[in-house]
Amino acid sequence: MIACGGRDAQNVRSADTAKTPAAETTTVAATTLTPEQLGELGAQIRKEPARAQELLASHGMNAQSFEKAIRDVTEKPEESKRYAEAYRKASS
Repeated sequence: MIACGGRDAQNVRSADTAKTPAAETTTVAATTLTPEQLGELGAQIRKEPARAQELLASHGMNAQSFEKAIRDVTEKPEESKRYAEAYRKASS
């Protein structure tokens, strides 16, 4: 389950880095998403990595806040299961 979050986070980071020069990085207030919402968002990013920033911004997040949210979820077994299930459903 951690691998799902890690893989998504890597896709977000590479898409974020590719599109945003360091000088233009903005701070986004983190939005609290449920594990299910994070799973769906991760699956969307996996399907469309070029839209990663746009998808994250629509949820009030950036690559760093998304990565932190994934790490927080993976520390809790029940939330991690919910995330993984939502990710699998959204990926199909």
